[in-house]
Amino acid sequence: MVTRLPLAKDAPGSGNGCAVTPSESAKSRRSRERKRLPKWFKTSLPVGESQVRYNETKTRVVENGLNTVCEEARCPNVHDCWGRGTATFMIAGDVCTRGCRFCAIDTAKNPPPLDPSEPESLAEAVSRMGLSHAVITVVNRDDLPDGGARHYRECIAAIHEKSPDVGLELLCSDLDGDMESLSTLLEGLPLKVFAHNVECVPRLDSVVRDPRASFERSISILVEAKRIRPDMLTKSSIMVGLGETDEEVSEAMMRLRSAGVDMITLGQYLQPGDRHLQVDRFPEPSAFAKWDREAREIGFSAVASGPLVRSSYRAGLLWEEAKGGEPVVTRESTGSAVSFLKVGQISQTQTI
Repeated sequence: MVTRLPLAKDAPGSGNGCAVTPSESAKSRRSRERKRLPKWFKTSLPVGESQVRYNETKTRVVENGLNTVCEEARCPNVHDCWGRGTATFMIAGDVCTRGCRFCAIDTAKNPPPLDPSEPESLAEAVSRMGLSHAVITVVNRDDLPDGGARHYRECIAAIHEKSPDVGLELLCSDLDGDMESLSTLLEGLPLKVFAHNVECVPRLDSVVRDPRASFERSISILVEAKRIRPDMLTKSSIMVGLGETDEEVSEAMMRLRSAGVDMITLGQYLQPGDRHLQVDRFPEPSAFAKWDREAREIGFSAVASGPLVRSSYRAGLLWEEAKGGEPVVTRESTGSAVSFLKVGQISQTQTI
């Protein structure tokens, strides 16, 4: 069962009728048309050792004035990930050269120049937080000849030099499709996971993503990354609720697996602001459990699928799962991810 939300064009008064008064602004109308989250949008806090570790990490962040994507993006899984020694950082600035319609990051043709001190300050932040796994994500920097590849490499190398035991994951841009820059970035880099998100099903590229991005280009980046570094795991993520069908999600997963992608996450798109794409539907947890099962059946070595799952959800544990460890969905579940692997979850998803 799927709960589908009406689009703006279907809303009462969206035409020339009198349901909306002339004095109502477009912004007010868009805000009014946004819907409440379904009842299943909730997660539980960590307990025991995980709660202790979260508190320790939070204290280090506050005392050292550190910044993470986890807090700035108000991620619903921050307690879960910090409680397991994982955090996400965004580098190369906070202004992107692209304007994807799902993303809240500011855009500009010419963002501020890169900060040459960033590798050192990032390495210090990771060290002070006492992490076991760090995810480094980036904005698109089409203004740079190499798309930012050398800078990303310097940041990863600096972290590894200061904290050699920390597992490193890079959630990378498509580098404007420049395979030479990708090679410069990846060769010999101390990286456990190379992640690049396809974001949506192929049919919705022109609706969801910037014109310079596409499912095909993303696939080519993931294929080339695996060719350059066959020892490294690759990972991608799909958002649902943008207008896709269940069948298209399944087909997109098949495409990713055929490209050699090892790990996948699937999560619900949420509209970050009134000017962004509206949510088309809220698939119920049972749908996410079905996709979880499909992903495992077609050969992904690690899967996280659920309404509150984000691309870096339990990143360290997901890497462990891909290497033969326990699936993340069965490890002290907080409700963000769902699966038929867990007996208690089976009955829940079947009865909703």
